[in-house]
Amino acid sequence: MPDTPAPLAPAVSPARHWIGLLAVGLIGGFLSGLFGVGGGIIMVPLLTTIVGFDHRRAAATSLAAIVPTAIAGTASYAAGGQVQLIAATIIGVGGIIGAQIGSRLLRRLPLGWLRWLFVALLVVVAVRTLIEVPSRGGEFAITGPSVVGLIALGLVMGIASGLFGIGGGILVVPVLIAVFGANDLLAKGTSLAAMILTALSGTIANVRAHLVRPAEGLVLGVAAVASSFGGVALAFGLSPIVANVLFALLIAFSAVQIVIAALRDRRSR
Repeated sequence: MPDTPAPLAPAVSPARHWIGLLAVGLIGGFLSGLFGVGGGIIMVPLLTTIVGFDHRRAAATSLAAIVPTAIAGTASYAAGGQVQLIAATIIGVGGIIGAQIGSRLLRRLPLGWLRWLFVALLVVVAVRTLIEVPSRGGEFAITGPSVVGLIALGLVMGIASGLFGIGGGILVVPVLIAVFGANDLLAKGTSLAAMILTALSGTIANVRAHLVRPAEGLVLGVAAVASSFGGVALAFGLSPIVANVLFALLIAFSAVQIVIAALRDRRSR
């Protein structure tokens, strides 16, 4: 029997509902622009605690808001010459395929050990981010081997998104820096551009499943877009080492969120 769509009635008072959506959008959009991530790792827990959404509805609404936020962030980074559109397209296509794989694995594999392995990966990425400070002049060229690597990166991004409900930027940004030699700004701008395809694909599926109320997605998205420009401006103003430390903290927060979800599932069982 298929899952019943999550109820769409607000779980809190109308005033708190809409003000909460605005606040969550502003926070998520700012962090999205600053770090080149979708912002879902922040917006999903805030939507559940402040607005009263269940996890499924929070994830679907957050993903809908990521579409316009990623477009706005990409435009801002592109204005500063910090987007590699060909690489972003390759990653995005890999991400769409990977998300389908991740969604199927989610229904077939036990997530317990997968979650802990992914948390370990995030810890390694966070430590490497603190150790290796990128040069602001770093760029990368599209070659045969790099295309294969970018497709693989997109697949991993999509699989992680399908399995754990997180955006791919948390992995894409450090990999573009460490493996492909991109500077931190170019990695963030390219990451946001890659998210457009994957977020749009997932949102279309969620709308068909009636998991997103258009008005809520619009309010969250408009707020996120408005604050994303400030995040991008701050990203250009921060030194690479400060940006790395802040990004490592965000990765650590992501790992903690996955651990909390794992412990919550264990208690429910």
